[in-house]
Amino acid sequence: MHPWLVGFSALSFLAFGLACLRSESMRTDFERYGVARHRRLVGWLELAGGLGLLAGFAVPVIGQGAAAGLALLMFFGLCLRRRTGDSVRQTMPAFGYMLLNAYLVAGPH
Repeated sequence: MHPWLVGFSALSFLAFGLACLRSESMRTDFERYGVARHRRLVGWLELAGGLGLLAGFAVPVIGQGAAAGLALLMFFGLCLRRRTGDSVRQTMPAFGYMLLNAYLVAGPH
């Protein structure tokens, strides 16, 4: 895996996970999407995924599993955003992170 791509994704998801657990704006977003009861779960999954990506430097299969989980999480986020009528522009971050993590799973190792 590409260390800087892994690092970028890991740090991003660690930040996203913390924001999901603590940020009022994230709480509002989850309410707007109608999935407020899943906010904490998503936050913990993002934190676990970020830590798993970092653990992948020592045990690559853990990093690949974390990347697969994050790609799947972003796929569901992308579907949710489209279902609620978000614009293509608003869905691009989820799409980009989904592709990045899918690449980390399937790309050259």
